[in-house]
Amino acid sequence: MKKKMLALLLMAVMVLVTACGNNTSGNGNAVNSGTNAEGGEAAAGDKLKVVLLIPGTLGDKSFFDAANSGLQKVKDELGAETKVVEMGADKTKWEPTFNDIAAEDWDVVISGGSEITEMFNATAEANPDKKFINYDTDIDEAPENMYNMSYSTNEVSFLAGAAAALATQSDMPNANPENVIGFLGGMDIPGINAFLVGYIQGAQYVDPDVKVAVSYAGDFVNPAKGKELSLIQYNSGVDIIFNVAGGTGLGIFDAAKEKTKYAIGVDSDQALLLKDTDSEKANLIITSAIKKIDTAILGAVKKLQDGTLEMGKRDVLGFVEDGVGIAENDIYKEVFPADLQAKVEEVKQKLINKEITVDNAMGMETAEVEAIRNAVKP
Repeated sequence: MKKKMLALLLMAVMVLVTACGNNTSGNGNAVNSGTNAEGGEAAAGDKLKVVLLIPGTLGDKSFFDAANSGLQKVKDELGAETKVVEMGADKTKWEPTFNDIAAEDWDVVISGGSEITEMFNATAEANPDKKFINYDTDIDEAPENMYNMSYSTNEVSFLAGAAAALATQSDMPNANPENVIGFLGGMDIPGINAFLVGYIQGAQYVDPDVKVAVSYAGDFVNPAKGKELSLIQYNSGVDIIFNVAGGTGLGIFDAAKEKTKYAIGVDSDQALLLKDTDSEKANLIITSAIKKIDTAILGAVKKLQDGTLEMGKRDVLGFVEDGVGIAENDIYKEVFPADLQAKVEEVKQKLINKEITVDNAMGMETAEVEAIRNAVKP
């Protein structure tokens, strides 16, 4: 009898301990509290699950790497479970990958680029229980469970153009007497030409007589082609080239190093990304026109987690929204003369205060863009 009573007592204690364990927020099992991506109640121990789909590959030290940096911030600062999927350059694989990932248990699916927008929207419409974020598109239409972002690339490129024109006129050691600057785009498309038109107008703001050599690689993942086209520009008298070609644009920096000429990066602070591996190359990148994709992704996911993100719309992020800017790192401060930095800052403040209006190629006819290019052709 005593043994039976002891067994019953031990069983009661075990039940009590288990019950207490199931009501604690420590060591795994959590009480139902906190806020999920929908803005409703969820278990505090539940991690937001966020996946990033790259329509290409990482390693461009630009557009895709900036998005991956944003995903890392989502993981580090919001405690989310994250995954990045590199979809590669074969566009026929993108749509199946979107559908496969959407069928998995991710709360938030992120991708970016106007090229993927149509199929990404279709995926969102077919999966109304999931949330989707397009971190860079110029297309307004979005499903109710999709949030779109774009950036004032024309304005930040205006500032880059002003810096380039100031550099080519200066007594900087690698500048030449020719009043010609360069531009290398990945493709002749509106999104790239938005950079181009801003760049040209910014350069003309400094010097109405400046000339701009323009090349398109027809590719965003071909550094060899980027180097080839850049060498042609440098050999023709250009002393600084603006990279708007993604991974292809890495070839600009190879050419700049070979010819000891200057370059301007894009999307990320490309000088800092190259500084540790090739300081000689990095020191020729006087600045970069940055889309703050990483902070934009973090901000959007944070608002989604808080339930304050307005879905079904597109926001344009400019200087005022801290969505764009130029790199003002140690290289910029050391290589670019202080008096020229002051002039660039003056232009930036005028852009912020809307004292300068910059045209946008996104709303232009092809003939208009061509006319602007031809007007500054060397």
